[in-house]
Order: sequence, then structure tokens, then C-alpha cells
Amino acid sequence: MIPILLLYKIAQLFIIMLFGFALVKLRVVKSGDSYILSKISLYLLMPATILCSFDVEITEEIRGGLLLAFAAAIGIHIVFLCVDLIYKKLAHGTAVERASIMYPNAANLIIPIVSFVLGEEWVIYSCAFITVQLVFIWTHGAQVFSGERTVNLKKILLNVNLIAIAVGAVMMLCGIRLPKFVGEISSSLGGMLGNVAMLIAGMTMASIDLRTVLKNKRLYLVLAMRMLVLPLIVLGLLRLALLFLTVPNGETVLLVSFFACITPSAATVMQLAQVHRREPDFAVAIHVATTLVSVGTMPLFVWLYSL
Repeated sequence: MIPILLLYKIAQLFIIMLFGFALVKLRVVKSGDSYILSKISLYLLMPATILCSFDVEITEEIRGGLLLAFAAAIGIHIVFLCVDLIYKKLAHGTAVERASIMYPNAANLIIPIVSFVLGEEWVIYSCAFITVQLVFIWTHGAQVFSGERTVNLKKILLNVNLIAIAVGAVMMLCGIRLPKFVGEISSSLGGMLGNVAMLIAGMTMASIDLRTVLKNKRLYLVLAMRMLVLPLIVLGLLRLALLFLTVPNGETVLLVSFFACITPSAATVMQLAQVHRREPDFAVAIHVATTLVSVGTMPLFVWLYSL
């Protein structure tokens, strides 16, 4: 049932992405206008969704689930880091390739997918993966592109989504609930997150020459690593972990983390590539290609997980 629901949701998101593509091709908007939508998504929709997900009464079950989700997120990123080091050495991967492989588009896609497929009560566990990924992106990811060894703590601590997670966690631990009016606004904004993310992907797709991109053999290597190899590794490890799991609803909590692992490459990689002028067009191509492939691979991997 879950793979079918996921396929249904991804099909909807895919069509919305085509709308974004068509708007640019019909010259209703420009591809560069997606930057504005990205800002809206980053500074409004995502924080509102995160705050809404923490608007619950904490129980022992939720506390145990969050600890499991954080442990899974940390473990998964360590695995990703090991694969990144191997890829760098054996395939001589560029900064764009390595970051695109290691960082899935969890922040934009995991929340709307989890909300639709599993229910809003499970969105809180996705925040664990997002938190860990934000730390890795602005430490390891930034270093990959800049070549510097120093860590910019300011970018990590002042990241608006990390602040929203911290505020939401404090509210939940202190038993503070959002007023009904504010909660409904947050929920309404959160419902726009996935749709806006796919519009951005479609508008971005319209800016590249697909025929030229498809001739780049490195693209297929990145596709295979991001959408097949890493999900298979994580799937095996999570299936092994399930044999020893005692946390209530632990299988579903780990499924939330698995959702994040099988999403396309992160949109943040495109931003880092543009800032550091490291193959920005190739970064866009990878993001678009992995998004297209995810329509088939995500339901497949969820089905394998549920066996």
C-alpha cells in the first residue's frame, strides 16, 4: 500500500514539475525566477512546516522514535561519507559529483512525501535527518566546494531551518503548543512545500540543453551512485537493524529516514556550485536527472523495504 501511495504522490509532483518546465518554455516566466521561489521555500515554507511538525505532545514513544531517527541519520551520513571517500579516490570525482551523490534532496521532498504517505504525525521524525544533513552540508559539503578546512559555524547555527528545528524542539519539550490560528497557517504553508520544490525543478530543467547533458557519461555514473548504489547500501543496513530493533514503531521511523536517502540530489548542491563557480550547469543537470529517475526508483525501494 505504501509504495502505491508513494507512486501516486510522486506522479503528482512530477506533473507539477512539468508545469514549471512549460511555464519557462512558453515564456510566461524565466528560468532565473526559480531563485525567488527557492528563497520563499527556504525562508518561509520549510520553517513553517518544521514548526508545525513539532506541534505535538511529547510522549515516551515520540522521544524514543526521535532518538532512533537521529541515530539512523548520523549512521547513514557516516556511510555516505565513507562512500564519498571511496568515490573520490577510485573515480576521481569532482566537487559537484561528490556532493550530488552524498546529499539527497531531503529538506524539500521528505516532509511532503512523509505527510502524504504516512501522515502528519510522522513528519517530526524527518526533522532528525534534516538536522544532521544541514550540519554535514555546511561542514563537509562546503569544504568539498571551497577546498578550505575551516568550518563556518555561523552558517550552521544561523541556518533558518536549523533555528526552526531548535525552536520547535524547545516548544515540544516545554509543552508549548502553537495557537490554533497560527498552527493552521503553518500547516497551510507546509502543504505548498513539495509543489513549490517541483516547480523550481521544472523551471531549472528548462534552462539546460538536455541533449548535451545526456552525452556526458559522468552523469550516468552519478545517477547510478545517488539513485541505486547508496539506497541499496542503506536498505541492507536498515533491514539488518530491524532484526535487533525494540523501539515501538521503529520500522516506520526508519522508513522515514529511508525516504530521505532515496530522494534526488539536493537543491543546495546547485547553490554551492553557483557560489563557488564549480560546474553549475552540471549540478543543475544532475539535480534534474535524479529528479526524473526518482519517479521510478523511489517506489521500487520502498517496496523492497516493505518486503
